[in-house]
Amino acid sequence: KKNAKSSELKEVKMSYKIDKHDYEVRKKNASKFLNQGNRVKCTVMFRGREIQHDDLGRDLLIQLSEDLTKIATMEGRPKREGRNLSCFLIPRAEVLKAIGDKKRADEKAKKAKKGDKNKKKKGGSDDGMDEILNAAAGVTEATTAVAEAVKLDLDEDDDDDESLDDLLGGDDLTDDLFG
Repeated sequence: KKNAKSSELKEVKMSYKIDKHDYEVRKKNASKFLNQGNRVKCTVMFRGREIQHDDLGRDLLIQLSEDLTKIATMEGRPKREGRNLSCFLIPRAEVLKAIGDKKRADEKAKKAKKGDKNKKKKGGSDDGMDEILNAAAGVTEATTAVAEAVKLDLDEDDDDDESLDDLLGGDDLTDDLFG
């Protein structure tokens, strides 16, 4: 489902009196849509009494399908819908296969590029983590060296407890609790 593409329906409109350059532009647009994997609805519009010349519109649609025969096939015959004459061009299987292969190759290249980017990122974060751990170990070693140099002895008590009681104003209740 992820790789499946629902083909959209694109439309190319023209008149039966279309000029050569305008016809080439419509043909180029239809070709672009077909190469994207979309179906194309080719429509010849008639206005007023032009509807009498639907045979010229039919010839124009057949000519367009013959010009695009390498990349598309006409689905059915041209049909008349009110004042319009239309037909559907669908891309050939080879075109759809080429589109799918290109899409898979692009996704593979994108995934490989993303993998390289993540490796670089992970490698950089590991180096940063190693630097932090080394710095922390250095701080710990420095702290123990300072402690040994000072030789803190917490067991030795130089203070006189009686003078502290006089300063803080100790009473019997605190003596009972802490004494």
